[in-house]
Amino acid sequence: MSSSSTFDVVDTTIADIHAAYQDGSLTARQLVQMYLDRIEAYDKNGPQINSVISINPNALDDADRLDKALADGGMVGPLHGIPLLMKDQADVDGMPTTMGSVLFKDHNPGRDCTIATKLKESGAIFIGKATLGEMGAGDAHGSLYGSTRNVYDLERTAGGSSGGSGAAVSANFATVCIGQEGFASIRRPSIWNGVAGMRPTAGLVSRHGVYAGWPMTNGALGPMSRTVTDMAKTLDCMVGYDAADPVTARGVGKAPESYADLLDKDALKGKRIGIMRTPMGHRTEPESDDFAKITALFDRAVGELADAGAVIVDPVEIPGMNDLLDKRARNNTEENQSFADYAAGGANTPFKTRAEIMASPLFQETVHGVRTRWKNEDTSKEFGEYLHARDMLMTRFLATMADYNLDAFVHKAVEHQPTLIKDGINPPHIDQWGAPHINTFLIFVPSVVVPAGFTTDNLPGGITFLGRPYDDANMINFAYAYEQATHHRKIPDCAP
Repeated sequence: MSSSSTFDVVDTTIADIHAAYQDGSLTARQLVQMYLDRIEAYDKNGPQINSVISINPNALDDADRLDKALADGGMVGPLHGIPLLMKDQADVDGMPTTMGSVLFKDHNPGRDCTIATKLKESGAIFIGKATLGEMGAGDAHGSLYGSTRNVYDLERTAGGSSGGSGAAVSANFATVCIGQEGFASIRRPSIWNGVAGMRPTAGLVSRHGVYAGWPMTNGALGPMSRTVTDMAKTLDCMVGYDAADPVTARGVGKAPESYADLLDKDALKGKRIGIMRTPMGHRTEPESDDFAKITALFDRAVGELADAGAVIVDPVEIPGMNDLLDKRARNNTEENQSFADYAAGGANTPFKTRAEIMASPLFQETVHGVRTRWKNEDTSKEFGEYLHARDMLMTRFLATMADYNLDAFVHKAVEHQPTLIKDGINPPHIDQWGAPHINTFLIFVPSVVVPAGFTTDNLPGGITFLGRPYDDANMINFAYAYEQATHHRKIPDCAP
């Protein structure tokens, strides 16, 4: 069947698609084909955004099955016929999981991760996998595919590590994309590509079948989308306990029946919002002109929050925040176990341990960020100091919210504009420039980002809503209210 000549796929929403399915003006097959055509035109050719690393060979068959189900009795679930792209560090049956690396070029695990299963049961169609910072590390550069371009400036990075997901959903290669964040990997590429995104509180969403899952706890899967509504609808289909990821036991009873049903465009009215102005991004440069351009955008956004009815408390400081953030460290034992468990769970895994990976000649072909990160092993003493700092910062975080009677913090989503690809793949190897990471330091707090317009360089910026543990519903709602009051989303010129 040919593509629908009447349906406009650009910046369409889940609601738009479902209305078209119901009135018979669109089929799932037509929609999947539209996205595949756009990927061919703008990702592989034209501007060569390079955000999609593989296509699901069964996507059109899946669409046909869902079209038949609709004809026979109705939609199979809340994401019926909604095309998604998955960050390529999570397993989706029938597709490789490459981590963007020559190390995993032929890795086809032959299984669905828990979230792929849940999304498929909700009716979603995985049309492919999105690029990422190789092995989930840093900006979207990988030895297997090259670099992903920013949709607003093709010389700049899409960010990372979920850079492919951010660029792809902004360029309308899927309705929603799924990212993963252990540092700033959902929030930064979302904002640098002009879309909404969130890292849910750890424990809401399973990481089983995902590289960098249990027993590591800082990573989390989350939705990235052009609207906060679609983000909430997708999250609704992702949350839930999974015995294969024990951290989800912490989320039991913490989620509403539906995040999407709670959305309210007046949600900011009367809410006390604390503005965090202390620079805290990764290797941020507060004296630079670039930082100042983001500050100007942020100042405008604070005014827009007030216009939307929020009570602004400006500034608010968490005592000793940066000294505590400097204590961040990794647990090598957990990382090694996490990879071993991931490798053992699927088929055709080329390496059983991280030690085998580092001993492989192919390891030297990985990007700079992978080699430096993997060889930098923190000591158990440093990790113990981090755990103490994390506990102390959580207490100070909550105490500051209580002292000021805050409903949320707001801070810059990223403290710098997108950086040049050439400066990331060559010295000085700029990576994750200006990315705040307080949420992944604390782990058990929600963080939602939403576009806040463009700087004087016409580059995107955004704001973050950061809240108490498992207060994801309110952070989503505040982001929705801000989005509805401002409508800063702009379709990128490179993929019209």
